[in-house]
Amino acid sequence: MRIQTVLIAVVSCSASIAFSPSAQADTVKARCDFYPKGEDWASASVPCTFSQRQGFITIRREDGKTYDFKPVGEDPGNFIDQDGGAVYRQSGLGRDGVIFRMPRESVFVYWDTAFSDSPNSKVTPTTYTTIQNDNEIAIQITEGEFYFWGILKRGETGSFVGSDRQVEVIFDPRTGQVIVMNKVTGDEFYNYYTTPLTAR
Repeated sequence: MRIQTVLIAVVSCSASIAFSPSAQADTVKARCDFYPKGEDWASASVPCTFSQRQGFITIRREDGKTYDFKPVGEDPGNFIDQDGGAVYRQSGLGRDGVIFRMPRESVFVYWDTAFSDSPNSKVTPTTYTTIQNDNEIAIQITEGEFYFWGILKRGETGSFVGSDRQVEVIFDPRTGQVIVMNKVTGDEFYNYYTTPLTAR
């Protein structure tokens, strides 16, 4: 009788491990940009992990903050978050990622993890961009004592480039990537992502 009890306990334990949610979850590294509701500028752009298991979604930021989405209804794009708020999934990023619209903010999840490997990935300056015309974009960048404002002009690769006496700025409006380099030495000051733009 004692042997039978032990065997049942072992089988039960093995079954719980085999069907553990975390064991079945598919997790990938990503970059997450967070936009407060109604705002055009990201409040944070951080490395994150994206996990999906049987329709359940978990997004975990590098700073430890976690978002859990539970599927609801028959539409695969409808969820509720950990607080019971409605969440909607959009495919506006195409193959580059996915968008989740939450009650108070939206998260743009990008599969490109180049941001996570950048030496300055934890620094995201405040950045404003305005399309002037098809070939020019105005940009303002501030972070601490650093300040840059200028007109970036379209380059041959589709990125927009501009400079002042100290730095050169390269902005890719398709991805939102901003690179700021020392104009003399070529050293990289910043490498981060802001809101993508579509030139007219």
